[in-house]
Formats: sequence, C-alpha cells, structure tokens
Amino acid sequence: MNIETLKKQFFNLYGEGDCKIYFAPGRVNLIGEHVDYNGGYVFPCALSFGTYLILREREDDSIFFSSENFEYKTRISTSEIKKGNKEWVKYPMGVLDQFQKRGFKAKGMELLFSGNIPNGAGLSSSASVELVMSVAFNELAEANLDQIELVKMSQKAENDFVGVNCGIMDQFAIGMGVKNHVLALNCDTLAYDIVPLKMDGYKLVIGNTNKQRGLADSKYNERRAECELAVELIDREQKIDFLCELNNETFENLKHLLKNDVILRRAKHVVSENQRVFEAIDALKKGELEEFGLLMNASHDSLRDDYEVTGVELDTMVEEARKIDDVLGSRMTGAGFGGCTVSLVKDEAVATFIKTVGENYKNRVGLEPDFYVAEIGDGAKRLE
Repeated sequence: MNIETLKKQFFNLYGEGDCKIYFAPGRVNLIGEHVDYNGGYVFPCALSFGTYLILREREDDSIFFSSENFEYKTRISTSEIKKGNKEWVKYPMGVLDQFQKRGFKAKGMELLFSGNIPNGAGLSSSASVELVMSVAFNELAEANLDQIELVKMSQKAENDFVGVNCGIMDQFAIGMGVKNHVLALNCDTLAYDIVPLKMDGYKLVIGNTNKQRGLADSKYNERRAECELAVELIDREQKIDFLCELNNETFENLKHLLKNDVILRRAKHVVSENQRVFEAIDALKKGELEEFGLLMNASHDSLRDDYEVTGVELDTMVEEARKIDDVLGSRMTGAGFGGCTVSLVKDEAVATFIKTVGENYKNRVGLEPDFYVAEIGDGAKRLE
C-alpha cells in the first residue's frame, strides 16, 4: 500500500491539511479450527496486509465516511450513529456506538478507509475495519482504553450493531498480533501465549479458492449442536463443560458413550485438533517446521474426514499443494466450505507453487484461484 498515494486521495476528497494514519492487519488461523466454541485453543497470526485509515478531526458534528474499496460514501451527524446502516460503514459505526455507550462522545471526522484484504476470503476484512477504527478513535477521544478492551469492543460492535454472532478470535489476532509470532489463544478465557514462528527459508502462502462459503453458517450451527450433544452424553459419566477439557487419552476412554458415529467423529476432531495446537506450539518453540507442517496436514485431514467442513474446492487446493516437493504442510483455514487454504512453502518454490497449484486447481474445479504470500505482522496501531 502506497501511503503517499492514499494521502493524495484523502486530500482530493477533503482538502489539504494535517491528518493521522492508522493500520489494522488481516489474520489467518494456522491450526486449531472449530475448537474455539468448544473451549479450546486457536493459533492465529496477524498478516502484513490489512486496512488503512486516514482520519482528520472536524470542528462540527459531521462524520464523512469514504473507502477506496467501495463506491458507497456518506455523511452523518454524530447524533445519527445509532440509526445504523446496511452498507460497509456499519462496521466503523458499530465501533463508534460502542465508544458512545462507554460515555465517549463521537466527534466530527473525515475518514478514508483503504484495504488490501480480499473481501470474502475469510481473512477478516470486517474485523480489520473495526480494529482500525477502534485504535484511531481511542486516540482521538483520549479514551486511553487498553488494546484488549478495544478488541472486546470491536467484537461487540459486530455482534450487537452489525448483527453477526462472531467469536473473538479475529478481533483478538488483529488487535494483539506480534510480528513473526503466532498467538495461542483460548477464546473462552482470553488466556494467550505468544509463540515465535521462525520461518527459516519458508513462506506462508494463502490460497483463495474463490468458492463462496455458502454452507458455512448453516453447517456451523449444525456442528455446534453436534458438539453440544457429545458434551451432554460424556457428561453423564465424566463432568465436562467443553470437549476440549479432554485429551486424546481421556477421549479414548469415554468415546464408548457416543454411540452415533457422526457425533463420535465430530468429537474426535475437536479433541484431536485441540491437542494439535499444543503440539504445534511445542514444535515451533523447538524450531521444528517440518513437524509443524505435518500437524497442518493432520488438521486438514481431520476437518475433511471427521468434521466434514472442507468441500471439493478446499480439498483439491490442498491435494495439489501437497504434490509440490517443497511444501511442508497445507490445510484449509477458517469456517470451511470455501475460502482459503494456508501452506508452508520453501522460498524458492513459491513461484512454482503458485503457478502449478493454480493451473491444476483451475483445471480440476473450473475456478480461478488467487494467492497471497503472507508475512506475519503486528497488530492494529497508528502509523503516522
């Protein structure tokens, strides 16, 4: 992103003058899928690309919203925030609504957003917009709220104002990300650890299947209900609140309680996936990238066979990725049924990976994929 070009766009919209620039990244989850609502650990990191916001305070009560990514622009008064909006501005408006509920009055502002996160790819463009607005207005209002509070407010904005019942992983990774580190996060307690990821000649390559995730919401609710039933059945013999309270050994001793094969396989994925997060933490702390890659592979296979949330497009992308010699691991990331894969690819093989996997994927499923070579960056912050 060229900041000077973005500033020129801002001046063209609103006129010359001092302004402030903020940034919030996108995020990708490296392992630990569909365990967040089961009391387990996720393993996301912040990306080097994300959402930029240029902001200037006004003397009046007008708030101007504009974006390089969407045609829709609007002006509202500070008294109109609660009315909501169906366009993209509902995300920053929801954040301002959260500040108002905490007693911080909205101010007149000129805002220009610009993001290089692909919309709909499952890399959290909406949460990135929320965090960049939170960090910017926290400074403008001199609210002095800490970053975790801004993370919570951003999630609440999406839950209450936008009306999307998301968990906290996206906002947490975007707000709390640390360059060249992964966050091991318990979404229930917000206990977390920062784990170094030394790439040592490898890159994270995100592959966008460009398959819209049409089934993700309905299957999410279905899987959640199946996991709750598993907890209910196991709880009759051993008291638990979440499946992730079990490890692989205790699950083996209790799985006879799950007579239904589907419920058994759902629970098996959750327990084993949570264990894979702990094994991934251990592997990265020891610098064992090959072991981490094997865990990525095992994660996808479990999501495909036991949790059944992958689909033809994701499975094809992963299959083609694993055919490349210099790929240590590849898996789906996100809710499933479309969206993205993440692969650990040797530096010198990245160009070949993108060309070969892209061509083979298109030939097999008929969709044109996109690829992004990702660096692991810091969380939301002011740039200048």
